[in-house]
Amino acid sequence: MRTFVAGQEAHGDIEFAELALGIDLDLFRGPLVSETEGERAAREDAARDILAALRAEAEAGDEIAGWDALYADALTRTVPFLRSVRGFRPEAGEAA
Repeated sequence: MRTFVAGQEAHGDIEFAELALGIDLDLFRGPLVSETEGERAAREDAARDILAALRAEAEAGDEIAGWDALYADALTRTVPFLRSVRGFRPEAGEAA
């Protein structure tokens, strides 16, 4: 079964959410793969600019932009699981 949002085909749950909400998860949450300091800084700058624009639209009366701003802001406070355990080495513990 195919899923379409606004005429675009969504390939998977994450892409469906991105198309439906208009929020790029990797932009606000960070990618699941490593990124350089420069890439991270550029991504965070873009995310701040977009979040500020969403908040401004919300203050102007756009309720959808307000909900998008809340969602995007919450994503900035998350850490993808793979990135959170990247430095974990089970053989380095006392039990090893």
